[in-house]
Amino acid sequence: MEENKEFDRVKSRSISDEMKKSFVSYAMSVIVSRALPDVRDGLKPVHRRILYAMNDLGMTSDKPYKKSARIVGDVIGKYHPHGDSAVYESMVRMSQDFSYRYMLVDGHGNFGSIDGDGAAAMRYTEARMSKISMEMMRDINKETVDFQPNYDGEETEPSVLPSRFPNVLVNGGTGIAVGMATNIPPHNLGEVIDATIALIDNPEITIKELMDEYIFGPDFPTGAYLLGRSGIKSAFETGRGSVVMRAKVDITELPNGKPVLTISEIPYQVNKANLVEKIASLVRDKEIEGITDLRDESNRVGIKIVIELRREIQPEVVLNQLYRLTAMQSTFGVNMLALVDNRPKLLNLLEILGYYRDHQIEIITRRTRFELRKAEERAHILEGMIIALDNIDEVMTIIRSSNDDAEASSRLNERFGLTAIQSKAILDMQFRRLTGLQREKLDAEYAELTLTIEDLKDILANHSRVLDIIKTDLEEIKTKFGDPRRSEVIEADIDMLDEDLIPEEDIVISMTMNGYIKRTTIDSFNVQNRGGKGVKGMATYDEDEIDQFLALSTHDYLLVFTNKGKVYRMRGFNVPAASRTAKGIPVVNLLSLDEGEEVRTLVKVPRDDEDSKYAFFVTRQGIVKRVAVSEFESIRQNGKIAITLREDDELVAVKMTDGSNEIIIGGGNGKAVRFDENEVRPMGRTASGVRGFDVDGGIVVGVATDREGKYILAITEKGYGKRTELDEYRLTKRGAKGVKTVNITEKNGNLVSLRAVEGDEELLVISSDGTVIRTEVANIGIYGRSTIGVRIINVGENDAVASVAVLKVSEEIADSDTDDKSHDDTVTETETVDSE
Repeated sequence: MEENKEFDRVKSRSISDEMKKSFVSYAMSVIVSRALPDVRDGLKPVHRRILYAMNDLGMTSDKPYKKSARIVGDVIGKYHPHGDSAVYESMVRMSQDFSYRYMLVDGHGNFGSIDGDGAAAMRYTEARMSKISMEMMRDINKETVDFQPNYDGEETEPSVLPSRFPNVLVNGGTGIAVGMATNIPPHNLGEVIDATIALIDNPEITIKELMDEYIFGPDFPTGAYLLGRSGIKSAFETGRGSVVMRAKVDITELPNGKPVLTISEIPYQVNKANLVEKIASLVRDKEIEGITDLRDESNRVGIKIVIELRREIQPEVVLNQLYRLTAMQSTFGVNMLALVDNRPKLLNLLEILGYYRDHQIEIITRRTRFELRKAEERAHILEGMIIALDNIDEVMTIIRSSNDDAEASSRLNERFGLTAIQSKAILDMQFRRLTGLQREKLDAEYAELTLTIEDLKDILANHSRVLDIIKTDLEEIKTKFGDPRRSEVIEADIDMLDEDLIPEEDIVISMTMNGYIKRTTIDSFNVQNRGGKGVKGMATYDEDEIDQFLALSTHDYLLVFTNKGKVYRMRGFNVPAASRTAKGIPVVNLLSLDEGEEVRTLVKVPRDDEDSKYAFFVTRQGIVKRVAVSEFESIRQNGKIAITLREDDELVAVKMTDGSNEIIIGGGNGKAVRFDENEVRPMGRTASGVRGFDVDGGIVVGVATDREGKYILAITEKGYGKRTELDEYRLTKRGAKGVKTVNITEKNGNLVSLRAVEGDEELLVISSDGTVIRTEVANIGIYGRSTIGVRIINVGENDAVASVAVLKVSEEIADSDTDDKSHDDTVTETETVDSE
């Protein structure tokens, strides 16, 4: 029979239904009781219990620090039935200035660091409430919030704190529940309070108006930049969005010229030690080039990570790589999920402020009712005491003649119409209260209470006064605790390419025979008349000469061809900048050249140049080859084969063509050949080419195309030059010996440069000793093929023209003052010239 009774109590349930029911109960418990903050005070239960326990223990901001273990013990013993480590870790985070925008716990001792160091054990550290957390607790003893039983029913705890400022936005919060998570960023106290007041004054205010005038975005305790407003706008309008944070970095220069990056602020929730280690590993793995020293000089004053670079490195490019490859640029995924009436809800900015405003209306209303009741109770007692003082002799007689307190109280009530509360107050009254002075004090107190009661009733009767009190309280908190914004909102591209950080400007790249290279702004050279002495364009080492001079934009691509027929690719800004007279740096510092490999030709490839379909190669021995430009789009750092050179041959020039151009090749013997580029079929990248010009024992010194201009500009080694109409050169087949292009004499020397020009360009000529002259091509006369030309630059007896660059200037620039020219619209073309 007993067994049957036990069996009757067993109920058959579906395991699926039981699991669903139990899991939902568990999930709701985690959501409501552990993981998500309440929209009203912005606190999870553990944080609320810590603050309430500290307040209950008297650990306020004006009292001495107490051991953290004491606080944790009280919290887990009375309110939080979970592990002590969970409570302590929460308290530690509330005391960290890099975790909380406005710390709610004032910690004393080792409470961890931004490097990820943990706090000391709770038996070593001490804590108390911070000053601003006192505002979270203000008026909690005035029946402003509901209390609920604790886990064992022996104590009560608040279900929410009064929170006299919008803590849910000010300090934010992070939590992972079951099936949902929250990630609310911190904001600036002053901005949030201003926005709350604005909402109180204008309930119809929009989120856009709040963003434009009051809350400009999250304000993280670690500062840093916030990139753009689109992610912030999405977060404020929908409750979800991505806010991109970027470290704040200053670029300076050491006395020795080395660039230095100094990181002073890092993104929120980024571990500084891990960040430094990541940078170091990128340097070790050669994923970032140019960093010579990395130091963490941070102290208690602030963050300071110092990164020293090589002298020739562009600091903006390295910084962009750091943003791209490390946590120096991070994303904060905003998900403003909070509890509203114990239910999780995704909230936008207006909803959060609206719920907080409603919470404060309830707090002020309940506080006013409490204070009104207390005032009325006190006034009621004072009325009885005043009656007793007015009839003191009779009252004393009644008290002396009564057998006990109950009889005295009953007789007083019956004689003077007092209540039990009033008669008890009279019986408890001390003899010293019977003096005349005490009577005056009672009258004054009663009169003041009467005014207070009227004022409190007026507050309850007028909603506008409740709102005014809320605004006054908020303004007071803003005055006491408000501080400037730390996170600056900037407009910047989130995924920037390296060139986005480099201003686009016209530059000149020069390189010596010994392989020293640099870039200089084009404005370093003033325009002069032909025949001038020129200016010093580059300091050279002993027995070194200027070999190449190339004009282009910082954002143009630069193809570097070597004596071994290899090609390297870089951007104009990758070449280190230097002054006009500086020597530059060895090109081997920029390129991974093989042993014995030397740079011979520099060619620019303008961006978005649809007309440049082919690269046309010309070697010193007159061998030519045509290759599709697409063959050079993907070139690794160690380069690629561009042409297979024949024995004792070198590359002279490479021209960009559109497939229907005419090629003009000039030789040092003063002859030139002109033929259609289609005479040379397109070949593979590693082909050696075919004969294009029979130099008859000489060498090729210049190459031009008909699309570059209608004149052929010829420059000789002694500084003479001229323009000749292109039509004077007859079209022949490739491989011809050509026709005379300049009359070679002892006076002008061999031909060193042949170019095609329109006549509206500017010309830069550099001699082997580094002297540069810049003049207008229009100043150079038009002569026949068999003439010498005119002097362009004065060269010394042992000097010669080494290199030539032609700058095609826009009409606006060509018409400007020649003594002070701007070159923002300059398009440049150049060639390599041998000085032999």
